[in-house]
Amino acid sequence: MELHHEFTVPVSVDDAWRALLDVERIAPCMPGATVDDYDGKTVTGSVKVKVGPITVTYRGTAVFEEQDESAHRMVLIASGKETRGQGTARATVTGTLGERDGGTAVSVRTDLTVTGRPAQFGRGVMAEVGDKLVGQFAECLARRLEEPTDRTEPPEPAEPLQPVHPTQPAQPAQPIDLLRTAGPPVAKRVAIVAATAVLALVFVRIRRHRHA
Repeated sequence: MELHHEFTVPVSVDDAWRALLDVERIAPCMPGATVDDYDGKTVTGSVKVKVGPITVTYRGTAVFEEQDESAHRMVLIASGKETRGQGTARATVTGTLGERDGGTAVSVRTDLTVTGRPAQFGRGVMAEVGDKLVGQFAECLARRLEEPTDRTEPPEPAEPLQPVHPTQPAQPAQPIDLLRTAGPPVAKRVAIVAATAVLALVFVRIRRHRHA
């Protein structure tokens, strides 16, 4: 499924570009995500998703396939697998930045493929969840970008980012609660699906009883 989201942050395009590539800085703003390691190109970590009483953890990697600073365009390819199941998730995320009203507009296009329990909700629900999660991320990112820095002199030329070592483990993130994030409409749909499944089960049992 393809998803498109857009948000703005109150800083220049160059500042927003550097911030979005600073994985250690923005990691706490990523709902459900925990970053274990980052070498400047590849991120290793996990994402937790809660579906009703069940929590699903995906472990995997995300690789920056493209970082075009002049065009302010980045492409991230992420893939993961359930730690206790056969479900998988894969996404190609393309982000572009542009000036808007003194700030920066960030456009994100995601080509997402999900198998397993979260896939039961379909594109409509995933889009609703995506909208709210991106909104939470944007609010958190804006707050972090507005925080004062300790630098009083112009920054030195950028150096390669240092890896995040496993000896400094990140705090585990709270799982993304699909039902709570998407709200009552999704809960209602889930109830309808459950009711339909129960009716189908009853119908099958009646047929078996009649043919017994």
